[in-house]
Amino acid sequence: MADLVVPQLGESISEAVVGKWLKNVGDAVAVDEPVAELETDKVTVQLPSPVAGALAEQRAATGATVKVGDVIGAVQAGATGKTAAVKPAAPAPVEAPPVQVAKQPAVVAPPMPLPATTQVAKPQITPSNGESVDREALMRLTPSQRATVRETGTMPARTPASTPAPAPAPSGPTDLERLQHVDPRDEVVPMSPLRRRVAERLVQAQHEAASLTTFNEVDMTAIMDFRAKYKDAFEKQHKVKLGFMSFFVKACVAACKLFPGVNAEVIGGHIVYKKHYDFGIAVQTPKGLVVPVLRDCDARSFAEVEGGIGELAERARTGKLALPDLAGGTFSISNGGIYGSMMSTPLLNYPQTGILGMHNIVKRAVVIGDAVQVRPMMYVALSYDHRVVDGREAVSFLVAVKDRLESPERMLVEV
Repeated sequence: MADLVVPQLGESISEAVVGKWLKNVGDAVAVDEPVAELETDKVTVQLPSPVAGALAEQRAATGATVKVGDVIGAVQAGATGKTAAVKPAAPAPVEAPPVQVAKQPAVVAPPMPLPATTQVAKPQITPSNGESVDREALMRLTPSQRATVRETGTMPARTPASTPAPAPAPSGPTDLERLQHVDPRDEVVPMSPLRRRVAERLVQAQHEAASLTTFNEVDMTAIMDFRAKYKDAFEKQHKVKLGFMSFFVKACVAACKLFPGVNAEVIGGHIVYKKHYDFGIAVQTPKGLVVPVLRDCDARSFAEVEGGIGELAERARTGKLALPDLAGGTFSISNGGIYGSMMSTPLLNYPQTGILGMHNIVKRAVVIGDAVQVRPMMYVALSYDHRVVDGREAVSFLVAVKDRLESPERMLVEV
């Protein structure tokens, strides 16, 4: 019997959630065939079978939280199909009830009387106003007031008692209390580790970066004409479709070289200007948004950019991304236009200092020279970290992207 053990999932990751079982108990499995999916706060990992045989037991249910090193099931080596001997999960050990031990009352010795020499005598003070003063009243006075009483025998005038501070207002109900009062018609679903991590990073970006957004619009006529002219030959030559994303990636690489603060990171009191161009490309998956990283965008051709993005997107949708695929991005691009978004404010992918938001292409009336023409237009947005990038640089970056998209031949000759 070979155990299915939760493997090391990457640096700083100690637990995962069993996303789903890919095999039922008794199903035949091949060596290295995925048996279960484990969801971490960064990526979904498939757990392969260490041997060929049949799944003998599932010790962790779907949705259970497990830790690195936990055994979540077992495979019976050599068994085939439903003929495998299914071993029922071992029952949890029953702990003996704790023995109740009656507590004996503690014996407390009476306080010892103080020696006569250590008895504190009450202050013998006769104030001139005739008031009787006990020790407690005297001890409530300040040292200077007590000195005055001893010298003059007069108690200071009484002051009105100070108004007590109002009690703090009770805090709102806890999350658990709120969940207990959810309308029974509603559905309550726990956040996946991936979505929780995305939420944490977005909130972190809001708190730790001075994020601002600037907008511009791009006339997509030149790119659409260029693409229509060469897309068939491009696909035939490179076995990949010519999309819009490669133009945006190449335009952003050129703009990052002109304005390096957009391709940077803040560490303590230092700014790290990245001299490599590893762009995160946001991809929507059934389990949430992920941003796999396309490496060395500056050294890739248009075909290599399109091919790399397609490969990352497919691996993201099928849950086959590895942790290194999500780490080390220097800049990000998000395309909300494929879902119909006309304009949005992209959130920084912390700790990056810049992200470009693409939107849908809409035909609008624009002035070209002295004439009004109908052109395919796209709004673009740049969110940037104002700690590193000033407004002038951000606007200039977006203009540089716009200029290259409206004249794509500039990217071919790198001007």
